[in-house]
Amino acid sequence: MTRPRTTRLRRPLLAGTTIVAALAVTAGLVAAASEPAKAATKPRLSLIAATTSLTLTSWKEDPGVHLDLGTYLTAEGTPLELKVTRKSYKDPVTITQTVYEGGTAKAKKLPGGTVKDFSGLPGFVRITVTDKAGKKVLSRAEDFCPNNASGRVRPDAPATSKYPESCPTNPFTLGSVWGVEKGWAANTYGGSYSEPVRLGAGTYTAKVEVAKKYRDLFGIADKPATVKLTVEERSFEDEPGAAEPMSRSAAAGEHAGHGAAHDAPTAHAGHGPGHAPTPAQAAAPVTSGAGPTYNVGHGPLTAAPPALPWALKKEQAVRSTRVGDASGQTDGSRRAPALRPLAKRPAGKPSVPDVPKPDLRSLPAYGIVVSDGEQDVPGKDYLAFSANVWNAGPAQLVVDGFRSPGKAKMDAYQYFYDAEGKQVGYTPTGTMEWDPRPGHMHWHFTDFASYRLLKADKKEAVRSGKEAFCLANTDAIDYTVKNANWHPYNTDLATACGEENSISVREVLDVGSGDTYSQDLPGQSFDITGVPNGTYYIQVLANPEKRLKETDLDNNSALRKIVLGGKPGKRTVTVPPHDLVNAG
Repeated sequence: MTRPRTTRLRRPLLAGTTIVAALAVTAGLVAAASEPAKAATKPRLSLIAATTSLTLTSWKEDPGVHLDLGTYLTAEGTPLELKVTRKSYKDPVTITQTVYEGGTAKAKKLPGGTVKDFSGLPGFVRITVTDKAGKKVLSRAEDFCPNNASGRVRPDAPATSKYPESCPTNPFTLGSVWGVEKGWAANTYGGSYSEPVRLGAGTYTAKVEVAKKYRDLFGIADKPATVKLTVEERSFEDEPGAAEPMSRSAAAGEHAGHGAAHDAPTAHAGHGPGHAPTPAQAAAPVTSGAGPTYNVGHGPLTAAPPALPWALKKEQAVRSTRVGDASGQTDGSRRAPALRPLAKRPAGKPSVPDVPKPDLRSLPAYGIVVSDGEQDVPGKDYLAFSANVWNAGPAQLVVDGFRSPGKAKMDAYQYFYDAEGKQVGYTPTGTMEWDPRPGHMHWHFTDFASYRLLKADKKEAVRSGKEAFCLANTDAIDYTVKNANWHPYNTDLATACGEENSISVREVLDVGSGDTYSQDLPGQSFDITGVPNGTYYIQVLANPEKRLKETDLDNNSALRKIVLGGKPGKRTVTVPPHDLVNAG
């Protein structure tokens, strides 16, 4: 699909088969792996290296190597589980660790300042690189997302990890869960969030060690991992079948979500066989792990980095393998299944039963800029912004659209489920319409949200024309709420919103996740050409016509203060911090 998305789920690293196999070899390095988990009150954590030597490639057209050294943090006895939250945007981010006493899970509060945001543990490891003469050529700290790509280190470990597969970086995230499953290992490499380094061709030694404050905090032994490095220089143009090389920034945009990464809607996986939500998924009775959360929003604010190291992307391009997400894929390798609607439109009398319902809430606008419009309209000034509406639960929002043959619009229905996941009711809730504009190219559910520019007295000045949306779980906003699904399905528009010839569509907003539309999209702006300078508020309003049935209809609005200035053609916008969040 061609609707790009913004920040932001920190994308997990790929654990390729080679690394996973290497991890299996290291299983013997994990101390006391066979001891009963119930004997431990907190996890036994170790830093291990999947290999003792690596060859890294530096491309002449784009010098620099990514230090993906194959080092992993393993957990034994019990999982490493961390919950990161803030009460409001006026409060700092805090972190607790789940420990077990007598088999009972308890929250242990970690020191204030351990984390500043939701992207991971800052400065978790330090990498030191020396050349063959023993001279230090690099020393730097790296952050660590415990939800990074991971794999089992022993065959009797749990078959799947219950933890999310990414760390959120949306500036208005409220809660996140990080974890390394017991018997599993998570890559300490920061992916493309980690800047590449300049190393000339030659041999080096890299030492990776966990920072002392984290060794003390989690009881990690002071045992650095050492990896021998060989750096080779190659030219992309000299490779067989080489195409025009991509810039590193262009590669970063490959995973921009609902946008350039999905330029081929005709290749859409459709709504054929796949993972239709089971009744239990629809009801989401308990917090659990299910499908990945890779996306970063409808549009490139700051595009999420590629999941693959740059050198690997180069090598794939050389082999004429498409780099990035094909239709229906979310991280370059995994295919997100389509969400299927019911086989036919509902029959019988509509009803709204007394069962759990979704709770839609808006985040304050961010990514706010002045532009001359989506098509460079002369003489026009536009205020563009990014917005997110999320579901605080305790139930999924499930909306199906059904099309009568020959009709341009679909009839939309909201579905309700009991605690066992059985569908117990439905109600008509508007329509779905096909949006043919570049950047969209899918079915939009109408009246999901509305954008308004309000004057200082909170009266409406301008209303955005955008009031129709394709729903997808692009951002993990709060995975600590009741029934949050740590692995929602439709994280990618290539599987969520249908094609022009679709007969029916299912769109789902899962508990704990939100749907971001970024400021580069058509309709994601206000025409401020004739709007006087002064103080205003951008209002993001969920469920504006109250057509959707919710737990609470009084928390659907979010305001973001801005100040307009400048002259026609050169308008300016100043965006004050929103409490402690300074994300303009």
